[in-house]
Amino acid sequence: MKMSFSSLAAAIAASVFSMIPAGALEDAPALSALAQMPVTEVTIFKDGNAFVLQQGMMPTDSAGNVLMDYLPVPVFGTFWPFVSHKDVKLGSATAGQRRVSVERTPLTIQELIEANPGASVVLTESPGSNVQQPLSYPATIIGLTERSSKELEATAPPNSGEKLPQKGNVVLLRTAEGTKAVPLEKIQDVTFKDPPKNAWGNVEFRNLLTLQLDWGGRKPEHAVEAGLMYLQRGLRWIPEYKVTIDGQGKAAVKLQATLVNELADMKDVTCHLVVGVPTFQFKDMLDPMALQQNLAQLSQYFQQPGSPGGQAFSNLSNAVMTQTAKMADAPQRADAAPEVGEANQVEDLHVFTVKHVTLKKGERMVVPVVEFTVPYRDIFVLDLPVAPPTEVWRRFNNQQQNELARLLGAPKAIHKIRINNTSEHPLTTAPALILSDRQVLAQGLMTYTPKGGSSDLAVTTAVDIQVKKTETETQRTPNATKWDGDYYMRVDLSGTVTLTNYRKQAVDLEVVRHVLGNITEVGQDGKVEMVNVLEDSNCGPAGGGAPPFWWNWWGWPNWWNHFNGIGRVTWKQKLEPDKSLELKYAWHYYWR
Repeated sequence: MKMSFSSLAAAIAASVFSMIPAGALEDAPALSALAQMPVTEVTIFKDGNAFVLQQGMMPTDSAGNVLMDYLPVPVFGTFWPFVSHKDVKLGSATAGQRRVSVERTPLTIQELIEANPGASVVLTESPGSNVQQPLSYPATIIGLTERSSKELEATAPPNSGEKLPQKGNVVLLRTAEGTKAVPLEKIQDVTFKDPPKNAWGNVEFRNLLTLQLDWGGRKPEHAVEAGLMYLQRGLRWIPEYKVTIDGQGKAAVKLQATLVNELADMKDVTCHLVVGVPTFQFKDMLDPMALQQNLAQLSQYFQQPGSPGGQAFSNLSNAVMTQTAKMADAPQRADAAPEVGEANQVEDLHVFTVKHVTLKKGERMVVPVVEFTVPYRDIFVLDLPVAPPTEVWRRFNNQQQNELARLLGAPKAIHKIRINNTSEHPLTTAPALILSDRQVLAQGLMTYTPKGGSSDLAVTTAVDIQVKKTETETQRTPNATKWDGDYYMRVDLSGTVTLTNYRKQAVDLEVVRHVLGNITEVGQDGKVEMVNVLEDSNCGPAGGGAPPFWWNWWGWPNWWNHFNGIGRVTWKQKLEPDKSLELKYAWHYYWR
């Protein structure tokens, strides 16, 4: 049986018109109907991980299930959905792509035509090659030609997945002559006799989370109490201290937290800020429920050690994490101010609770956490790091020798404040701003200090404490000992550290001297220890390395470790104003 073009167009038009009724696109749920599960509580760790609790009354669909368009990216093994509604059980949670109907404001002629099937219009076609004037005529919009998702899936190879509708570029119009098919590119303008609809519905793929619920044979209710718990990277708290000293032995310590949110919007959320580093065995593995499309590039505040970024920031960030932005910092809104609750101890972790936090994704917030007063005292620390013996020094090249001379020469005492943590809270690793009478003295790094412990904060170089170090070789004894058939020489040395106090007050001194060899004599009640160069963190310049940075510049033979070690002498002395103090010591090492 033959069918005319007009009959074919009419059949297509009827099919299209029936497939796209107003307000619905195939079987795809509307985006506006998807549930938005609020974040109610988060436990935030300094390393950028957060344990998130989302919970609330969630609307259900016609099958009694909960559909969510937010899909978390949890750490492996930490994703736990739940239902706390009476007599309702969680059957399963499914993550995957589904078709969703999304309404938007039409911006093009094509979208206006799609949004207004059945509308009466005056349509103007562009002139053809043989026609000089545009053609205008009244018509009723039927719609665009389209292959439905069901048609595409029926004709696609098996297991090829769901399909989105495939739209053509032909508009079907009902005119006085019949149904007319017009290519979109020929439509010059459209005049609507009535105001057009401003909502254009389109089907898209979205990552959805479906909570399939077992209602026990009962009719599903319109809402259900449900939630999610999971650990995810993207929310971090960065501690910062302000330490104000009064010059009389009291230090006012204030802790504030900078919250960096790149995870999800939070409104009136309870935040638990954790001091301590729990073990997350699989923190670098994503849970299978996390679809890769949900991954986003986090800012430098969440970079792991060794990731690209400024080295100075990376070092500080790693130090703080183990106890941050590409986005612009957003202004704070006039929401209710966060409220800090009581801190508490949870096993090995110390937790500060901050309530009523409202913070959108991409924003940052500074929150005062706690303040207290603790005792402190001024100390002046002189750290004289270990240096290589003369025989090894000569084997270094000129550049290495110059670097050593620069780092080991002209020793200076450092003024520090020693804080005794008598508060109810541990001090966590964080930057610390030191002030005195509103004047900034320095910024240092507070190190983790438990309750009852002490922590040193460097203030400045103590220019009023003059330091002079002299060391001389006192004796060489050839063939002093024999081992494994070889004879070894003994080299004896002595040293003196002279300190002069030009301050107006007496000062408490702590002087540490490391030597390569074996300490034989020490004066002024110095304490002698032998340390392990591979483990002791105070052997490098100013306590900055284990082993010293130059240690691998030379291959140390077995006989060296047989005879020699690392010696450390510690003096704790009080030095009166305008007085000098001499600290003497002697040591030796063996050489072949």
